[in-house]
Amino acid sequence: MTDLKPKTAPGAATGPDVKHMKWWGWGVEGVAFHHEDKPNFAPFVKKMVGVDLWADAVTGAPSFDDLDIPASHLTEPVASALATIVGEGNVVSGDLERVVHTYGKSIRDLFRIRGGVFPRVPDVVVYPATESEVAKIVAAAVEHDLVLIPFGGGSNIAGSLEPMAQEQRTVVSLDMGRLDRVLDIDEDAGLARIQAGAQGPDIEEQLNAKGWTLGHFPDSFTHSTLGGWVATRSSGMQSDKFGDIADITRGLRVVRPEGVVVLRPLPSTSTGPSLREMILGSEGRLGIITEVTAQVHRIPEKREILAYFFPTWEAGLRAMQAIAESDATPSVTRVSNSFETEMSLATSKESKGISALLNQGVQKFMQLKGWDLSKICLSFIGYEGSSEHVDRNEKLVSKIVKKHGGFGVGKGPGVLYDQKKFDTPYLRDFFMDHGGAADVSETAAPWSKLLPLYNEVYAAAGRAFEKIGVQGLLMAHLSHSYHSGACLYFTFAFEHGDDALGQYDVVKKAIQDAFIQEGGTLSHHHGVGLEHAPWLADDVSAAGAGLVQTLFDATDSQRIFNPGKVTGH
Repeated sequence: MTDLKPKTAPGAATGPDVKHMKWWGWGVEGVAFHHEDKPNFAPFVKKMVGVDLWADAVTGAPSFDDLDIPASHLTEPVASALATIVGEGNVVSGDLERVVHTYGKSIRDLFRIRGGVFPRVPDVVVYPATESEVAKIVAAAVEHDLVLIPFGGGSNIAGSLEPMAQEQRTVVSLDMGRLDRVLDIDEDAGLARIQAGAQGPDIEEQLNAKGWTLGHFPDSFTHSTLGGWVATRSSGMQSDKFGDIADITRGLRVVRPEGVVVLRPLPSTSTGPSLREMILGSEGRLGIITEVTAQVHRIPEKREILAYFFPTWEAGLRAMQAIAESDATPSVTRVSNSFETEMSLATSKESKGISALLNQGVQKFMQLKGWDLSKICLSFIGYEGSSEHVDRNEKLVSKIVKKHGGFGVGKGPGVLYDQKKFDTPYLRDFFMDHGGAADVSETAAPWSKLLPLYNEVYAAAGRAFEKIGVQGLLMAHLSHSYHSGACLYFTFAFEHGDDALGQYDVVKKAIQDAFIQEGGTLSHHHGVGLEHAPWLADDVSAAGAGLVQTLFDATDSQRIFNPGKVTGH
């Protein structure tokens, strides 16, 4: 076994060669957001939330040596049993490894990490390499009364990873990072068998080498896993074409004490209730997902993302709805409100990016059309397929955009968006360094309810900002479109005081309450975890929440699998 007790210094070798994000923030060491080459960004932040980015950073990377990490409860009999299964080098209980596996990457998680708040830390991290090893670990958990928390890339922001504070049993973080291969591709069916611990870039690299793509690109793509996507019902940026992970997932293998649940990748079936639907979004409470058979697609001949501007948010929403109802089949339909559009312009480098367009006559064209430049909304729409298909769809969408008062500005901004689409979380960490708090909440609702929901969220957030005495910023975009409705994704930010999480809770609750009040869901693609569990009964009814709890109680009476998540119990 590796390092049962001593504190492990950051950067030291800990266990097998599995990729993890830095322990105190998002992403990899040495990569961070910088504003010095973006002349409009600091003025935007100062205007919107009152934070002076040119002042010295308030905080930064904390010192790991300053943290007080609770001691591991791992006993020698349990350690030996686990080492017998996976090998001594794949059982790790050093402090660094345990901290990495304690939380996800939500704003609540990062404030607690930076503040050294660790009510409960996993006692040991175990790295299985095969489904057989996972099954033996589950059997050991039954025998020794252990808690198993599956861990993918650690990107979760809904509190799905942390041990329950009151847990007295030995907590095992089951890191799936060694199960990272594409096992097989059925080229006739377009189905790929993929191990659950494979991260997004690894999946695409292996599939692309054979001419295929999964087409699933969530914001967390570079640091999240297929098993994690399934466990939280993830959505990707190109879901308009490829579907959400619930659509992509065709078959599953899930390890439970009584054996492996095997769901074959059938195109359709009337067998019910649907075990597949039960496992999707179950956040590890029904067992350990080891393998997913996913729908894959040939790499398209042509792929483009074009940028458009709309005169108002309302015009952009109506256009997205019209596109969803039309014969057009884009891969991405996204429109930002005026505040998010302004931030997008502010994050461009001088004379480059989207802001350069406004310096090249576009702004004058808007003014000639009578647009209020404070209300303009930027949109990105993507197209994939044969050249003929892409060209046809671009023409169909162009007509719809024009009908709703918008116009296109070409490929340039879309190329930049494509290059930077996974970098946004770094900006959140940067804002934290300067005394700010920023987070996201997203929902989905029918088209008929989107605008009233949007307006109520703004009203509720405004009241919350006033209550905690801050100048807050709320931004929004529509991302994933469906025939009956769409996802609205909100980002909120403010300069926090001494009680950062207390202030955060006021704003977060106001936004979540508004979602439910106006007919939206508690989350579109970030899962439930502990963060959203208070709204579960409002979302699916009290009887529905009770049914979910009954399912968990009946299938895991020993409470081995990630207890507390989804229902809070």
